[in-house]
Amino acid sequence: MAKEKVTLTLDAGQLEELRGLAGARSLSAAVDGAVAAHLAKWRHLSAVDDWLAELERDHGPIPAETLEWAAQAVGQWETRRNERSGQSRRVG
Repeated sequence: MAKEKVTLTLDAGQLEELRGLAGARSLSAAVDGAVAAHLAKWRHLSAVDDWLAELERDHGPIPAETLEWAAQAVGQWETRRNERSGQSRRVG
């Protein structure tokens, strides 16, 4: 994979925390990994948006209550996933 050098401006506190967490590992690799994870999330959300648009084309508008329920369910799932992920990192 080709690499390209860029200049970034980051929040000083977040950068300090990232350096502390990255330790001896490459700061560039840590930022590259975070960007990759964020892009994957955006791609997933875009696919969900496309799927919802398809559902609306085929079946009409999705009720607001259904969308609110789905958003809460996803939020709860993400919270549980993040809690499990944080626990596994602390153990290792």
